[in-house]
Amino acid sequence: MISITSSDTSLRSKAQSLAAQWGFKFSKTPPQEAFFLQVTPARLQLIQSDRHSPGPIYIDFSSGSIAHRRLFGGGKGQTIAKAVGLNKHPSPLILDATAGMGKDAFIFASLGAEVILMERSPISAVLLTDALHRAALDESISEIIQRMSFIFSDARNLDSQKLIREPDVIYLDPMFPHRKKSALVKKEMLAFQNLIGDDNDSNELLSTCLKRARKRVVVKRPIKASYLNEQKPTYSLNMKKHRFDIYIK
Repeated sequence: MISITSSDTSLRSKAQSLAAQWGFKFSKTPPQEAFFLQVTPARLQLIQSDRHSPGPIYIDFSSGSIAHRRLFGGGKGQTIAKAVGLNKHPSPLILDATAGMGKDAFIFASLGAEVILMERSPISAVLLTDALHRAALDESISEIIQRMSFIFSDARNLDSQKLIREPDVIYLDPMFPHRKKSALVKKEMLAFQNLIGDDNDSNELLSTCLKRARKRVVVKRPIKASYLNEQKPTYSLNMKKHRFDIYIK
């Protein structure tokens, strides 16, 4: 359990409300903790308080690298779009069962898919919820956000989850342990991973997702990682740092 706070007295009631909703501790002053959540007039953000901090961590679908990726990423010709079949099916329902910071899910929605984001970490979930709310107010991307919905749940319980309909594609990008703090791993992601932890139970997800997906399950893995649950995919699409393992139903 981490704390949530705000240095803006007018936003403390919002911080208290979020604490009660998501099970965080409320603090009137900046907590003396390695990580804490902070409500600001612009957004909700995660703060790492030690000297190795990469700066505030937050999700913003309208600017930065994700905006650049939406505008110049290659459309349906990019590898991730081919992996989930967007080059063949113009508007599938994709369940991103390990949504994390929602970047891939936003790309799917920007390319015309309807996307359900599922995330079990309350920290990721509250940051995602805040980002989706802010993005819905941005006219430049509000149409994309209308194709995105969020479920706070553990994907291992997918069998009992009621969805709007059965997803055509289920996408998995479990948090993978980084053996080295190399330049390839962004400081932001390392901080996030240190707080939330690795998805060491991700092997359990594959069989569950294969039952629910209508057409395919796609698993994003580091290029040299073993197959999830040691189960060989139908085929893989490789990139420089990672690959997409595709399991066709």
